[in-house]
Amino acid sequence: MSSRTRDVLEGLVKDSSLKWLLGKQSSFDEEIEEIEKSPSAGAHWIPELSPVANVVIRRCSKILGVSVSELQDSFNQEASESVKQPSMFPRNFLEYCCFRALALSVGVTGHLSDKNFRRLTFDMMVAWEVPSAASQSLLSVDEDPTVGLEAFSRIAPAVPVIADVIICENLFGMLTSASNSVRLQFYVYDKYLYGLERAIKKMKSQSESSLLSGVRSKGEKILEIDGTVTTQPVLEHIGISTWPGRLILTDHSLYFEAIKVVSFDTPKRYSLSEDLKQVIKPELTGPWGTRLFDKAVSYKSISLPEPVVMEFPELKGHTRRDYWLAIILEVLYVHRYIKKFKINTGVAKDEAISKAVLGILRVQAIQELGLTNPVHYENLLPFNLCDQLPGGDRILETLAEMSTSRVLDRTSKAKEGTLHSISASDMLSQLGLVFGATSPKSRSSLVVGEVMVGDVNPLEKAVKQSRKNYEKVVLAQETVNGVKVDGIDTNVAVMKVKEKNTQHF
Repeated sequence: MSSRTRDVLEGLVKDSSLKWLLGKQSSFDEEIEEIEKSPSAGAHWIPELSPVANVVIRRCSKILGVSVSELQDSFNQEASESVKQPSMFPRNFLEYCCFRALALSVGVTGHLSDKNFRRLTFDMMVAWEVPSAASQSLLSVDEDPTVGLEAFSRIAPAVPVIADVIICENLFGMLTSASNSVRLQFYVYDKYLYGLERAIKKMKSQSESSLLSGVRSKGEKILEIDGTVTTQPVLEHIGISTWPGRLILTDHSLYFEAIKVVSFDTPKRYSLSEDLKQVIKPELTGPWGTRLFDKAVSYKSISLPEPVVMEFPELKGHTRRDYWLAIILEVLYVHRYIKKFKINTGVAKDEAISKAVLGILRVQAIQELGLTNPVHYENLLPFNLCDQLPGGDRILETLAEMSTSRVLDRTSKAKEGTLHSISASDMLSQLGLVFGATSPKSRSSLVVGEVMVGDVNPLEKAVKQSRKNYEKVVLAQETVNGVKVDGIDTNVAVMKVKEKNTQHF
C-alpha cells in the first residue's frame, strides 16, 4: 500500500464525518478496514470518490468479478467524453458500476429476498448523493443515512420492478409518507421490497394455477383475484339482477365467475384488449336500483346490450373499489397505447404489457405498508398517470419511440457509449413471470432500459416537462380561486392556461 493511500484511509477513518458509518453501519466500517489492511488497497480505492462510493463500487466489482481498476478502464473506453469530465467523473463512474452490477444481480433468482441486494440498492442511492470525496461531509453524523428524491429517481428505475421513470416521484412520495418524512428511510424501503417479493410470488402462483384454464388464451396471465367463497364476494349487477362471485383480472380481460352451491359458474369475459369503445368508471349502487353506495365499477362496451356493474362491498370507504378501478384501467390503457402507436412486434407489445404489470405489482407492494392516508393508486400506475397528466400523450409517444429503439438494439450490436439498464419484460422474465406468447429474448445487460449513465433520456425529459406543465395548471387554478370573479371569467381563465400548457404536446 502506498503511503499516500494509507494516509487517506487513516484520515477517513478518523474523520468525524464517518461517525454514522462507524457507529451504525458496521458493514461499511468493516469494508473500509478490510481495504485499509489489503496489500492492494490502492487498486481498490479511488481518491476522487467518497468512502461510501468507494465501498459501493468495490461491492459492484465483486458482483461483476472484475477489479475496480478494470471497471475504470472499461468506463473510460465505453463512456463519451462529456460523461468522463473530471467534475462529473465520481457520480457517472458510480452510476456505471451500479447499473452494470444491478443488471447482473437481477438475473439471480430470488434477488429481492436477498437482504444484501436490498441493502446494496439503498446504499447505491446513499453513495449517489455523496459520490465525491469533497461531498462526504454532507452526510448526517447523527442519524442513519436517508435518501432523497433525486438519488431514488436515478438508481431505483435501474431495477424496473422497484420503480418506473414515469411514476418514480409519486412512488417516492408514497414511501416517505409511511415515515412522515421528506426523505426515504431504509426500513420503509426494505419493507416495500419485501412487499414486492410477496406480490410477485402471489401473481406467479395465480398464473400457474388452473383458474380460467378453459377460457384463457395462450400467454394470458392472471394479475389479480377478488371474491371467493371464504371472503367477501364481488357482486355483479346487470339490470335489476345481482350475482355474488369471483372477479379475475388478466393482462387482457376481466372475468366474472358467479358462485354456485359448491363451485363457480362458467366465467363471463369482458375484454380490455379489443377495441370495443369501453367506458370504465366508478359507479353508485344500492337496493332496488337506488344509488347510495359508492363502491362499484361500471363496464360498458359496444359488445354489451347494457352496462355491467361490479360492486366491491366493504364496511366503510371504497378503497377496495378504487384499487380495482385503477388496475382494470391500467390494463385497458396499455392496450389502447399499443393500438394508438401501432406497436406491432411481439417484443414491443410484451414490453408495454410488462410495464403495466410491474406497476400493478408495485401497487400491491404499497398495500403491504399499511398506509393510514388514502392511496391514489392511479398515481402509481404509468398508463393511468399518462391519462391524467398534461402532456401524457407526449410521454407515451416518447415511450413508443424508445420501445422501437430497444427492439432494434436487441437485434443489432450494442452502440458504443449507450449504457442502459434492464427492460421491463426482461425484469419479469427474471422474476419467473413471462408475459405474452413470444419467448424471452436474449439481451445485453446494458443495452435496454430507461436509465442512462450521466444523462437524462427522452422519456425522463418528457415526464419532467409534463410535471412542470401540471404544476403551472395547479398554480393557475390556485391563483384564479384566490380572485373573486363571478360568472364565466374564472373558468375561461383556467381553460386558457391549460390550453397554453398542453399545446407543446
